Amino acid sequence: MKTKFSISILSLAALYSASVYASTETLLPYKNSNLSAEQRVDDLISRMTLTEKAGQMSQYVGLEHITASEKQLTEEQLNSSDAHGFYPGLSIEDLKMMIENGEIGSFLHVVNVKEANTLQQHAMKSRLGIPLIIGIDAIHGNALVRGATVYPSPISAASSFNLDLVKKSSTETAKEMRANGSHWTFTPNVDIVRDPRWGRVGETFGEDPYLVAKMGVATVEGLQQDDFKGHDKVIANAKHFVGGGDSINGLNLAPLDVSERTLRQDYFPPFKEVVDAGVFTIMAAHNEVNGVPSHGNKFILDQVLREEWGFSGFVVSDWLDVDRLKTLHRVVPTHKEAVHLTIDSGMDMNMHGPNFAPPIIELVNEDRLTEKRIDESVKPILLAKFRLGLFDTPYVDEALRDKVNFHPEHQKTSLAMARESIVLLKNDNNILPFKAPKNIFITGPNADAHTILGDWSLPQPEENVTTVLEGLQQVSSKQVNIDYLDVGKQVKTLTDKQISEAAKRAKSADVSIVVVGENPLRFDNEGKTSGENVARAELDLYGKQLELIKAVHSAGKPVIVVLVNGRPISEPWLVENVDAIVEAWEPGSFGGQAVAEVLYGQVNPSAKMPISVPYSAGHIQSIYNHKPSTYFKNYVDLPTKNLYEFGFGLSYSTFEYSNLTLDKTQINKDGSATATVSVTNTSDVAGDEIVQLYIRDNYSQVTRPVKELKGFKRIHVPANSAVDVSFKINPDMLAYYNLAMQWGVEAGDFTLMLGSSSKDTDLQTITLNVKK
Repeated sequence: MKTKFSISILSLAALYSASVYASTETLLPYKNSNLSAEQRVDDLISRMTLTEKAGQMSQYVGLEHITASEKQLTEEQLNSSDAHGFYPGLSIEDLKMMIENGEIGSFLHVVNVKEANTLQQHAMKSRLGIPLIIGIDAIHGNALVRGATVYPSPISAASSFNLDLVKKSSTETAKEMRANGSHWTFTPNVDIVRDPRWGRVGETFGEDPYLVAKMGVATVEGLQQDDFKGHDKVIANAKHFVGGGDSINGLNLAPLDVSERTLRQDYFPPFKEVVDAGVFTIMAAHNEVNGVPSHGNKFILDQVLREEWGFSGFVVSDWLDVDRLKTLHRVVPTHKEAVHLTIDSGMDMNMHGPNFAPPIIELVNEDRLTEKRIDESVKPILLAKFRLGLFDTPYVDEALRDKVNFHPEHQKTSLAMARESIVLLKNDNNILPFKAPKNIFITGPNADAHTILGDWSLPQPEENVTTVLEGLQQVSSKQVNIDYLDVGKQVKTLTDKQISEAAKRAKSADVSIVVVGENPLRFDNEGKTSGENVARAELDLYGKQLELIKAVHSAGKPVIVVLVNGRPISEPWLVENVDAIVEAWEPGSFGGQAVAEVLYGQVNPSAKMPISVPYSAGHIQSIYNHKPSTYFKNYVDLPTKNLYEFGFGLSYSTFEYSNLTLDKTQINKDGSATATVSVTNTSDVAGDEIVQLYIRDNYSQVTRPVKELKGFKRIHVPANSAVDVSFKINPDMLAYYNLAMQWGVEAGDFTLMLGSSSKDTDLQTITLNVKK
């Protein structure tokens, strides 16, 4: 069957291409590939009916996804599910007919190339032959597709501070997406995280606006590669606009209430930077911002995004959020009014469902929406399809999938990123790297689990995933005895019997490794403890995991804890008692190999924390770039401090910073200066260091953070050698919104801080003066 289908699709593709490349004299302008994409859009939209235009603004879930969802959900469960969907009253055949009638412009949750080709085949039967754009949540690799390369999750990638690797992995992800029939990924997530209880921390780049922005830009550049023209590029999507990472209680969809100053100073900058980098789509946030739901927020979607920033792409809703204007936020009384509000506010495409297009047609016929406004939504959608080459080649050769998925070059990138994203948080008495242990005891629910893949991944072939246990077995010499106690793969279900057995087995080991943390796997509904819509009230180790570690520790042998997690874990006991802590995050397909290589010293850890780790959930908000008065007073019951600070990470090398200088100590408001610091590797081990630049405005009209990251450089320093690192200080680094909400630089002194983390003790300081 597969061979017959492949031949038929290829035949269709050949016939379609032949018709496209026929004599240009017989072609309609929009079918003429010799014209520009913009010219083709203008011609096509002039031929479209209002029904066809509304169809382009409508996205549906894939047909196979619908079939599976109908088996899993009742109609009552449908409205509360943010992962599965179907359409009561619409059969698969109905949807096929809607495609052929030009009433659907996009699909998501299509995870195999055969279905993608089948959907395009139906689209080619429509009156105008407009192809579909297929979106997928390829958040860190195209991991919803079986057999794809799974890269470390975004929080892991941010720990690497390696923009080149992020861009490279994104370029490779685009290739795997196109080989599987997808053209549009719902990433990067450039929310800044200010509440680590939120379940989606793992799909973000952390808490700092500067780091998040740079990582987001690298992702967009890798995915789109300029104007995304061609057959191995995709369009990116910056989400969620805005503020989903700082809801009032850590729960997804909960409100955000902050000043406009905070929006512009902290939350907007990552989105502004990716817009400047050419990101072609934006997704609105589930939340409400200062009392106005994001999906009906004209200030955010129109005034800021389009008028101020000049965004020329299109905005897509998040799952079910247009209807939630009525059902959840209750700012309109009917679904029709919700559609009116969201389009009038700047929304262009609805994810997902059949109840978006009919109200559009009614509203235009009632003169409540103009067809010109509808054209403004449809034009960028069509432009994307032309640039992606879908009008000329809508189908994908099925044979391409197996050539591109999990390509050896992609595997190398995934492993390289995993190696650079693992943070060594603690290493008492230099217990690591291993000193030739003969007997290693390893246990924990994440020791041999696919939780290392992170959220936004569906089951992958066993042979494509290297767990921590498997990595240890691969890297260890034959002389090492590895004793593995299988306690299952669920962080929630450890038993007292398993804990007792672990304590006994640890006594025979030279060193014990306990691999704990969280379960982010979205296909494991009962077991997951992090990921989308999985917030927590506490940040400790779930269930009896800490009891397991304490039992192993009671054996009196060195204990190394490896954390596999998508959000910070607050466990002071670990910091105070175990010998070493390795923050592995969600390191992807080859995460287990990378962890083992770090343990043995084959890889020198170099990653830094992209987010602060609070002492407890009660210490939230725990960001490094807090205001001066934040810690003027202390807590009475617990220490007033974080467990680990933003930018912190240990190495097997030792680095010293010295000789911080400025080429000029005073500049004009539009001037610049260069700061230089010497970084010396005082050890016999070559290593990478991430040099960080922070700035503080010593006195200002409006209070400013105690420090703000304004630059970083990843450098390699040979053993017993020094490297000079320079940063150019420009006006944008010093500017802020003053009392009159004007962006600019105030005269006065600025403290420049360069060092290995945001901790004061890790920073060299110098003063730069800006003239009046």
